[in-house]
Amino acid sequence: MRIKDKKKVALVLSGGGIKAAAFHIGVCLALQEKGFKFAGGTKEMVRQNTNEDDPMTIRCYVGSSAGAFVASILGAGYPVESLINAFQIGSGTNPSFDKSDLRYLKPISYRDIFNLNSSGLLKFIPRTLLDKTLVSGGIESLLKNGLKLNGLFSTRGIESYLRKEVLIDNDFARLGVELFIVGTQLNHSRKAIFGNFHESFKTSNTKYINYSTISEAVAASTSLPPVFAPYGIKRPDGKEIFYYDGEIRDTLSTHVAADNGADLVISSYSIQPYHYTEEMGSLHKYGIPLILNQALYQVVQQKIAKHIQNQTDIKNIYNAVDGYLKQADVPNEHREKLLQIIREKVNHRPEVDYIYIAPRPQNYEMFFVDHFSLNPEILARIVRIGFKSAINILRQHDI
Repeated sequence: MRIKDKKKVALVLSGGGIKAAAFHIGVCLALQEKGFKFAGGTKEMVRQNTNEDDPMTIRCYVGSSAGAFVASILGAGYPVESLINAFQIGSGTNPSFDKSDLRYLKPISYRDIFNLNSSGLLKFIPRTLLDKTLVSGGIESLLKNGLKLNGLFSTRGIESYLRKEVLIDNDFARLGVELFIVGTQLNHSRKAIFGNFHESFKTSNTKYINYSTISEAVAASTSLPPVFAPYGIKRPDGKEIFYYDGEIRDTLSTHVAADNGADLVISSYSIQPYHYTEEMGSLHKYGIPLILNQALYQVVQQKIAKHIQNQTDIKNIYNAVDGYLKQADVPNEHREKLLQIIREKVNHRPEVDYIYIAPRPQNYEMFFVDHFSLNPEILARIVRIGFKSAINILRQHDI
């Protein structure tokens, strides 16, 4: 793969809480170390600060959940170092903050992340317990009707932090780069993609939304149930539609970058199931929470592995067919027609290369660390894991 031949580089960031954000920061630092640059900001800022002909400049960002938060900040024009400041990784608090100064971000706090969701808290009514019709439905029916809590917390604090402290312009259309935020529609099975589309439209599987602000889209994408309640966004006609975590339906959305013209897609994800080590021992000793985490991680990692394997299989089949047709001296016109049919049937883009960056199985700390810890020392260790993971993968691709 020759980077110089690439026309458009995209960065796809997945979810996984604050530790995923820290991992992405480490990956971005490694990309920077290898010569990649991060374009961002308004159209005017990008024109002034970016060389259009530089193939190493990332101009397209796709984010889900925690990845949406990081992608929105990079897309807004802040350097990677400002994210280190925002999470106070390994350092103290900067004494002053100015939204127009793209070197620094106000540190994000637990108050910003965990905005208490007061609506629907434990609406148990004593007479409910005596309702024979309800009780006859069983304990599940009792809980469904009595416990109306749709999430312990709200992502309104995250929306407010981005709108007030980060985004100079909260409009996808004003950005000089492409930013796509991925969510899931609560009352449907559709994936939701927020971005600067000419108009909002939908297919059977996906809804493309152009009327949301950036901060609202990120708040929707980071609404992980049951910790965070689904986030409502109003359509132009005033109807409120609810969305939640962007990782629910698809774990990696690399296709969003490829669909929008990227021919090099770099994807960072932090999910890695625990692999037995003598130092940590068996998970059966650690109780239900970590065993549940392992089950979830295994499901997610399997989805990612199948996604990557599917891409690899399609590419290999496509190249094999192309090679055979050339060897059989099939006229170029017919060969290209057959290859076009394959490309359209399986949505394959032969010009697109993918790089996937994830922790190694040996990085068990990625599994054991809390998803929502703001401890600077812990986050610093996760950043280092992200950096080393990215450097190792980039070397394998001769970058």
